[in-house]
Amino acid sequence: MTTADTAIISSPAIRWFNKRLELLDQRALPHQTLWLPLSNADGVADAIRDMVVRGAPAIGISAAYGVVLAAMELGVNANQASLKPAIDLLAASRPTAVNLFWALERMQSVISEQTGLALIASLTAEAEAIHRDDREMNHRLAEFGAALFGKSNLGVSLIPEGKSVYTHCNTGALATGGHGTALGIIRSAWESKKIVGVYAGETRPWMQGARLTSWELMQDDIPVTLVVDSAAGHVMKSGKIGAVIVGADRITANGDAANKIGTYNLAVLAKHHGIAFIVAAPLSTLDPDLADGSLIDIEERNADEVRTVQGKPIAPTDVPVFNPAFDVTPAELISAIVTEHGVIEQPDTAKMAAHLRSAGVIA
Repeated sequence: MTTADTAIISSPAIRWFNKRLELLDQRALPHQTLWLPLSNADGVADAIRDMVVRGAPAIGISAAYGVVLAAMELGVNANQASLKPAIDLLAASRPTAVNLFWALERMQSVISEQTGLALIASLTAEAEAIHRDDREMNHRLAEFGAALFGKSNLGVSLIPEGKSVYTHCNTGALATGGHGTALGIIRSAWESKKIVGVYAGETRPWMQGARLTSWELMQDDIPVTLVVDSAAGHVMKSGKIGAVIVGADRITANGDAANKIGTYNLAVLAKHHGIAFIVAAPLSTLDPDLADGSLIDIEERNADEVRTVQGKPIAPTDVPVFNPAFDVTPAELISAIVTEHGVIEQPDTAKMAAHLRSAGVIA
């Protein structure tokens, strides 16, 4: 579905029209471009849960607009108490992505004693600011990440130039407010001729690497080679990979990072092959309230996502399935975490806290 009127603010996956939100249905990509119009918080929560929109930053932006839509439905009756059910519903849509809760907390912070039309205006302005801020943050983060290529780390190159990078899932413009996090670094590194191409893992079971990352990179004329997830070790052994660069949905106080299932495998393989493993995420993904990754709530999804591919059965209908959406990579396997505030090399609790303090996130 397309719309004739002009969005007030838009990015490749999200369009805001002041009284309506439209999300690019990423389940249909790369073969169809469908925009899903949404007018209430229930629809936004369903879209987040059903993977219409995905990627931690994009989920947070969408949820912020969901709060606005809930307030618009309430009209003059909009207030902190009446909005609570909608906020709770949105918070429950994807439990692992901390950006979702960060965005909702930011929306709640402007409610205060306001009600009705004044509250709607304030919430709208805040949601639009979250959207714009994320796009600007992506570009700052990408600059810090691209600068790591060829950087000397105690006399050893952290990421050699002139090689390809390996990435997982989708962390580009489709997953954020624009440009991307890990894919933003890759875009910037390509523009500055520091890499020769990208290997993208397919990312079972939703195939975000196959459907989305390969499509985004091809749109930008960045050379991309799609591989099955189980080929990652073979590709790293070839010597073609200079770094593995991934995103994150939550990073704990000690630097443990939750990301799309299969990320932990890549970190172990990168360690074995002496390849830098870089995690790119905005400050909003860092969760100083959780000490380590063992405390992260890992979402488990429907078994049919594994038993089928695009609705076509590929396994016995009654075979038991374990389908975690995320895994946790321990900090000791991470070469560096890149945020819009800078780089945390070889993260640990002290370095994470110092980064958060210097960014003004914690006292």
